[in-house]
Amino acid sequence: MSRIPLAFYAPLKSPNHPNPSGDRHIARLLIKALGEAGFDVKLASEYRTRDGSGNKKYQQRLESVGKRWAERLIRRYLSMPFQHRPKIWFTYHLYHKAPDWLGPKVADALNIPYVVAEASYAPKQLNGPWHTGVQGSLKALEKASAVFCLNPIDKHCLSEQFPTLPIHMLAPFLDLNQLPLTPLPKQLLARRWNLKSNQKWLITVAMMRPGDKTESYRILAESLKRLRPSPQQWQMLIIGDGLTRKEVEGYFTPLTDVHFLGQLQPNELLPLLRVSDLYLWPAVNEAFGLSLLEAQATGTGILAGNEGGVSSIVSEGITAELAKPRSVSDFTAKLETLLSNPAQLKLMGLAARDHILQHHDLTAAAKTLKQRLTPLL
Repeated sequence: MSRIPLAFYAPLKSPNHPNPSGDRHIARLLIKALGEAGFDVKLASEYRTRDGSGNKKYQQRLESVGKRWAERLIRRYLSMPFQHRPKIWFTYHLYHKAPDWLGPKVADALNIPYVVAEASYAPKQLNGPWHTGVQGSLKALEKASAVFCLNPIDKHCLSEQFPTLPIHMLAPFLDLNQLPLTPLPKQLLARRWNLKSNQKWLITVAMMRPGDKTESYRILAESLKRLRPSPQQWQMLIIGDGLTRKEVEGYFTPLTDVHFLGQLQPNELLPLLRVSDLYLWPAVNEAFGLSLLEAQATGTGILAGNEGGVSSIVSEGITAELAKPRSVSDFTAKLETLLSNPAQLKLMGLAARDHILQHHDLTAAAKTLKQRLTPLL
């Protein structure tokens, strides 16, 4: 059977963007899953519409330029033989700071379904600095033939605002074929990264950027400082980099067993996740966090803050413990309990990979996408 042409677009951040991020990773995973679902996925455009400052004139210019790009795409697609034209337009991550000025216009011109994954709508911004972006997102959602939500909170909010909108859950997922099958010895990794193999390894993976990520690091540092002295020795491995790295490093002063390893490639990161004893992340305002999925997929249990969609990607009490949102005291208490119970850590790790295999694998995502998109054709 021939594959169905599909135009893919990510207005927030192209899957080809040079800087790694969760958005880029999810876009790439969606392209893989759509391919496995039987679609011939082509990137429609790398035009980025993000305005992070709320600049009205800049948003209006982004809209104007976006509409011109849409007209070019329409001319290009209409010049193709019908069988090669996109049969679905698929936009990933739509919200007021990065609206889609291309997809609805192209979908209208080609008379094809317009589909969105990970959308949000913020009506409180209608009279705010992102008025133009909110209006763009509103028009796009009104045009949508289907919306896929990766976060249950988004589904609830969209259902209230758009009661007739066809909304489907798509559980966040990983390509488990990309994960290493054979773990590297902990002693070997300890020598490589100048660590102690006879201590518990606590690990976190997150960019260091202003706002929620940096606040999560602050809570993590405060929790580690409050740990009661005990013979249970540990080391903290921090993987990530960014604009606030110096600030983040300052939070962990004067702790001596904290190791900043910088930004790592998957072939360096995944072996460390695999041998770590516990993944820590306070998850301030976290949508869900792909790193939480990766940690579980490598067999590492989780201690995270119970915010956003975090609870939807772990099994509380089995693969993870969840602390009260932004509570240093509760995070510390739960961490102390886990550190004093190595048997529980081991059981969490064993359950974690099974949880991902059962609920968050790319093959399952491809099946959901195929099931929901095929009737639109």
